[in-house]
Amino acid sequence: MEDTIFALSSGMPPAAIAIVRMSGPAASATAERLAGQPLTPRQAHYSLLTAADGTMLDRAIIITFPGPDSATGEDLAELHLHGGRAVVQAVQNALSGMTGLRAAEAGEFTRRAFANGRIDLGQAEALSDLLSAETEWQRRAAADMMGSRFSRSVEAWRQDLLSLSASVEAELDFSDEEDVAQSNRPDSVSHMARTLAAEVRSHLSIRSADRLRDGIRVVLAGPPNSGKSSLLNGLVLRDAAIVSDIAGTTRDIIEVPVALQGLPFLFSDTAGLRASTTDVIEAAGIARAGQAMEAADIILWLGEEGHCQRATCVIEVAAKSDLESLSKSCAALSVSAKTGDGMRALVERLCEVGRTLIPGRGDFSLNERQKTSLHDAAEALEAMAETTDALILAEYLRLSRLAFDRLTGRSHTEELLDHIFAGFCIGK
Repeated sequence: MEDTIFALSSGMPPAAIAIVRMSGPAASATAERLAGQPLTPRQAHYSLLTAADGTMLDRAIIITFPGPDSATGEDLAELHLHGGRAVVQAVQNALSGMTGLRAAEAGEFTRRAFANGRIDLGQAEALSDLLSAETEWQRRAAADMMGSRFSRSVEAWRQDLLSLSASVEAELDFSDEEDVAQSNRPDSVSHMARTLAAEVRSHLSIRSADRLRDGIRVVLAGPPNSGKSSLLNGLVLRDAAIVSDIAGTTRDIIEVPVALQGLPFLFSDTAGLRASTTDVIEAAGIARAGQAMEAADIILWLGEEGHCQRATCVIEVAAKSDLESLSKSCAALSVSAKTGDGMRALVERLCEVGRTLIPGRGDFSLNERQKTSLHDAAEALEAMAETTDALILAEYLRLSRLAFDRLTGRSHTEELLDHIFAGFCIGK
C-alpha cells in the first residue's frame, strides 16, 4: 500500500493561516483521528486537533476530499491551522509519529496527480512554470497551458492517428478484398498524414517558452569605458555593477534579472572589448564577453556604430549623451544613465523587440522538450507520406504515437519525471 504523505502547502510561517495537506489511503482516517469525530467529505469542520497522547495541537478547519475525485486522485485532507511556526511544527510532528505517514518529497503531490491521471505532463510543467512565475507575461502563459488547450490539441492529433492506423490495418489485413473502401488505400493515408504533419508543424513556428521562463538575454557590449556598467545600473534601478573611470573594471559577466512591462529580462554587463591586452584576467573576460554576445537574444551595442560582431537583434546605443562621448547616427538611441535622458525610450525599444522573441498572447508556450516531441511526430508523419508500403506506414504511425505520448506523459522515463517534479516545492 502506498504511503500517505503530508506537507505544509501554504507559505512559510508565520502567517494568518497555514495549510497542511495529506494525500494517500490514510488521509481521511488521520484527519478524523486528529479531530476526534467523523467528518463529512467536502464540508468544512471546525475542530479541536489533539495528538495521540491527548495533547491539544490547535483549533483548525478540516476538509476531506475522497479520491479519485480529488486534486491528487486519491484521498486528500487539508488542515487549515493558525499560521504560527510552533503550531505547524507540532502538527507535523504528530503526523510523522503516525504509522503509514511520512513527509512528502518535492513535487510529490503533483506527481501523484499525474500518476493518477488528474493532469498530464504538459499541465504539470505548466504548473511548475506558474509557481515560479515572477512577471505577468510568465503568469499568463503558464495559466494558459494549465487550461488544457494544448493537451486537447494533442489528444485530437492522437485520434487522427488512430483513424490513420485503422486505415493502414485495413490495408494490411484486407488488401486482397474488393470491398475495402478506397479511402483506406495508402495514397489516401499519405494525404491524411501530410495534412496532420502540416498542422503539427504549424505549432513548431511558435516561439519557444524557454526565453519566457529564463528571461530574454540582453548583453551590454562595447569597448572599455563606453558606459555599459552605468547603463546596466540605470536599467535595473540599482547599483548592480561597479562604475569606474578605470578601463577594464568589469572583468567577469554580471547578470541581473529584471521585469520590464511584465516581460522577463536577464541583463548581462560584460568586459570592455579591445583588440589586445597584456592582462590575462582581462583577456579571459573579453573572451567570455564574446561568448555572451553569441548567446544573446538582444545586444545593446555601445561601441562604434556598425562594428558589433553580430548583425541581428542589435540595438545601437549612444551612451553618456550628457558628455557627447560617442557620436552615432539618428538611428541609434541616445541615452544618459546619469541624467535619465533616453532611458524610457530604450526600455520601450527593448520591450518592443522582446515581445517578438517570446510566445504571443494566445500562443502555446512550448518548451524545448515539447517542441522536440512535436518535431519527431511531424518527421514521422512526413516520412509516412512518402511511402506506400503498409508495413512501413505502420511503423511511422507507431513513432508518431510515441512522440505524442511523450508530450502528455503516456510514454516517459523515470529520469524525466524526476527532473520535472524535482523543480516543485515541497507541499505541491
